[in-house]
Amino acid sequence: MLKNTDLSALRVNYTLKSFSEQDVLPDPFKQFENWLDEAIQSAVNEPNAMVLATVKEDLSPSARVVLLKGFSHEGFVFYTNYESNKSEQISKNNQVALVFCWLELQRQVRIEGTVSRISEDESDQYFHTRPLSSQIGAHASPQSQLVESREELERKYREFEELFMKQPIIRPKNWGGFIVKPKSFEFWQGRESRMHDRFLYNEINLNWQINRLAP
Repeated sequence: MLKNTDLSALRVNYTLKSFSEQDVLPDPFKQFENWLDEAIQSAVNEPNAMVLATVKEDLSPSARVVLLKGFSHEGFVFYTNYESNKSEQISKNNQVALVFCWLELQRQVRIEGTVSRISEDESDQYFHTRPLSSQIGAHASPQSQLVESREELERKYREFEELFMKQPIIRPKNWGGFIVKPKSFEFWQGRESRMHDRFLYNEINLNWQINRLAP
């Protein structure tokens, strides 16, 4: 048990903002862009951090935090090792969910959709914008695999660091991007007395239907 902490008494009364029918934009991508821009301008910690939820082979859920690295009307892009647990799960079930949580603004965005790989050219272009240390780390880390120790990881890193002092660094073939194509968005704004504002966008026949949800 936690000492001197009554979890049932921990609560915040959300009074910072509101979100009404007059505020809701018809295009959920534009609505997301506006909220993301506000999160960035408000110096929210890691505003592009998002929970990525996938489905395991036994149909149990799996979730982790990844970083959004681009978005457009085509979808939401993130990068990872293609041999990681998340990638293995995606290869068997391409239904995923994303969650952005901006506590400083008392906001949350939920997105559900399907995911697929982006092109190798797009992955190459992004890979070479990363810091050199991150490029080397992509080669050195067998993501999600069992390793004996931290020392083993650091040894592999040094090996690749020495290798790429002698030859140009390239993107590992087992590393690249995914794009999530949304089928639904939910925008949540915390409100006083837990009477939150929630608006759901569902794609129906290439159009977005918008409905208010009870908190």
